[in-house]
Amino acid sequence: MTPPGRPSAAGQHHAQILLVDDDASLLKLLGMRLESRGYRVTTAESGREALRRLETARPDLVLSDMRMDEMDGLALFQEIQRRVPGLPVIILTAHGSIPDAVSATRQGVFGFLTKPVDRDELFSTIEDALAQTSTAGADGDESWREAIITRSPEMERILEQARMVAGSDVSVLITGPSGSGKELLANAIHKVSPRAGKPFIAINCGALPEQLLESELFGHARGAFTGAVSEHQGLFQAADGGTLFLDEIGDMPLPLQVKLLRVLQDRQVRPLGSTASVPVDVRLISATHRDLDRAMHEGEFREDLYYRLNVVNLRLPPLKERAEDVPLLAKHLVAQAAARHKPFVKGFSREALNLLASSAWPGNVRQLVNVVEQCVALTSAPMIPEALVAQALAAEENALPTFNDARAGFERRYLVKVLKITEGNVTQAARIAGRNRTDFYKLLARHELEPSAFKPAS
Repeated sequence: MTPPGRPSAAGQHHAQILLVDDDASLLKLLGMRLESRGYRVTTAESGREALRRLETARPDLVLSDMRMDEMDGLALFQEIQRRVPGLPVIILTAHGSIPDAVSATRQGVFGFLTKPVDRDELFSTIEDALAQTSTAGADGDESWREAIITRSPEMERILEQARMVAGSDVSVLITGPSGSGKELLANAIHKVSPRAGKPFIAINCGALPEQLLESELFGHARGAFTGAVSEHQGLFQAADGGTLFLDEIGDMPLPLQVKLLRVLQDRQVRPLGSTASVPVDVRLISATHRDLDRAMHEGEFREDLYYRLNVVNLRLPPLKERAEDVPLLAKHLVAQAAARHKPFVKGFSREALNLLASSAWPGNVRQLVNVVEQCVALTSAPMIPEALVAQALAAEENALPTFNDARAGFERRYLVKVLKITEGNVTQAARIAGRNRTDFYKLLARHELEPSAFKPAS
């Protein structure tokens, strides 16, 4: 019988194991032993080769020899931990070195076995490692992440971290530039979490004025303010048992930050205009494109709320840092757009894909979606040509920016202008702008402007 709490051996045998040893004969023998047990085995004869294998496919477990030239098993483990946190590693050694074993296990190596390896002990350790690291998303069901199209090792690392944190209720802060897919990642975390059967509700904290945002989040009683003709349930109550995603949390006004912190501490919400508090059970995921650390130090974001939200930080890279994903995303998006509008469209020409892959994508995935939609709408050929992609990219450059982007652009141009007029004199510039010096310095820091750069050369 299978011991309680451990999956049966049969349930683990679909697992993929990366086997690493610089002795080719031992590599072959151990590989045959693992395959006879039903595991799928990939082999590498060095640590460097093992890392290259990880770039193309992620195994469920790594089994590595300790003593290897160039990169030993412990160094390999440390690099694996950096690239794919949580991937279990078992190390084999012919030396049975106690100090090595202690060092390895302290750093997080799952197991440390001596050669010649006892067959039963090997399989038991492998099954324990697979059982311990299996979660709702590790049983081969990848539906939780199906909306995130990627082959990027960095994105795979982030998704692995997301899967790991999904099982607990810790608060997650997703950072990254606008359009990089922060809401998609938040939704994926919800789908692979124990709360998956309950609501996932998202709200953009920068899109609503303060009073309306307060009412949307916490609800209001009838008569709480002019126009409140009936009671309104807030999103915290609507998301009860599930996940609430607060996008652009960095734009939340300070008074609401205080109220949000109180809700997180007390696990209950008091609707606007009400004297009664309502218990809520909500997992909070927040996101921002702003530098919250800087905002905190400038007094624009509460330090206590920052640390409450930022228990785990997942940083999404801009699309230009995952250029290998652009052709993959473009093919996926063009298939979706064609299915809706023009079924005869089959994809992009090779030259068009090359142009897409080499573009800077300041608007990230959201901009890529717009470009693909434009190309499908305008093409009359089954394969979208390079010229049409170039036209769509040029149109995107001239497109109307979002309100936040437009405001940020105006602020920066205005600050540059007054600094030029005053030749970098902050006191005079602040007076022209109608701001006190402290606020003016905060604005300069936000836009990374240095007054000394505007002073005339001596």
